[in-house]
Amino acid sequence: MHVSHLTLHDFRSYGEVDVPLEAGVTAFIGRNGQGKTNLVEAIDYLSRLSSHRVATDAPLVRAGAEQAVVRAAVVRDGRTAVLEIELNPGRANRARVNKSPLPRARDLVGLVRTVVFSPEDLTLVKGDPSDRRRFLDDLLVLRTPRLAGVKADYDRVLRQRNTLLKTLYAARGPAREGALATLAVWDDQLVATGTELLEARERLVADLAPYLGKAYEAVARGASRDDARIAYEPSVPLVVEEARTGRHETFRSELARRQSDEIRRGITLVGPHRDELVMTLGPGEDQRLPVKGYASHGESWSFALALRLASYDLLRADGDDPILILDDVFAELDTERRAQLAALVSGAEQVLVTAAVEADVPEQLSGAVFHVAGGEVTRA
Repeated sequence: MHVSHLTLHDFRSYGEVDVPLEAGVTAFIGRNGQGKTNLVEAIDYLSRLSSHRVATDAPLVRAGAEQAVVRAAVVRDGRTAVLEIELNPGRANRARVNKSPLPRARDLVGLVRTVVFSPEDLTLVKGDPSDRRRFLDDLLVLRTPRLAGVKADYDRVLRQRNTLLKTLYAARGPAREGALATLAVWDDQLVATGTELLEARERLVADLAPYLGKAYEAVARGASRDDARIAYEPSVPLVVEEARTGRHETFRSELARRQSDEIRRGITLVGPHRDELVMTLGPGEDQRLPVKGYASHGESWSFALALRLASYDLLRADGDDPILILDDVFAELDTERRAQLAALVSGAEQVLVTAAVEADVPEQLSGAVFHVAGGEVTRA
């Protein structure tokens, strides 16, 4: 899989730009603020319908414009499809494939797959649990696009339930009874969508774990594949052997147990939005320590890189060769880690690299070069 052409209209700093691409390695070289990352961000957006840099779509639309358009010709198994997303902040986005409108923008997810390495990856290790949940959900949706709908439904139910919990605290008499009855309805939906999301995340972590160990061994000096571990830690204490209905009932029981706390605090305290991806390092179970708070800066970087490499290997095992995006990542790495990472990804069908200077790009990743400056993208 690779992108053979990228067109942007009012996306980020670009009014209009067309960039022909090809399989193999392509490097975008330019000083900070010139727009090189905007190019690869657009391709990644087509993959996940979200940015690895910002949480909302509004910053992606050029100042003064009402909408932005990202269009890419994607080659997969010898066939080319033109994917397009129209970003409309405050309104529904619209998507097209070969100029034909899709019923929903999220139907575009999964038609192109990307794995992004960026300086922000360190937050996977050192950041909040929400950063790790987002990492899991992004990978989930790339593997199984229909789960984008499950995640969207869960988020909608969670918002509605939190709003109701806030009103319940002050409600009295019949109003309170009615609100509690409505809460039971939202509980049913939270349990249904939340259990599906939770189980999907657990399966993903189990699938990803072996690839993580292999990747960490490759990027960390003197490490073995047993050193790096990940485990899914749900906020609902579920037993693996339970039947599906049992998992639902455990979730429901925990909601009932925490109901008074939830009403008092006006927030849902149980569910996948409270779960954690636990990351540990150590040669044995008795020596294993959490990466966050205990790992050195170098170990943390190695773990973050290993997570991305493991994601790439897992997607390849599913039958696709994702587009690899290395966004200003080499400036953050020492010479040895640069070479290791370059060697590990050089065989990908398409690798897109951004760097401030061409010397930051390892020799193993020599290929096409574009210079980016003043809103212009020029082939070297």
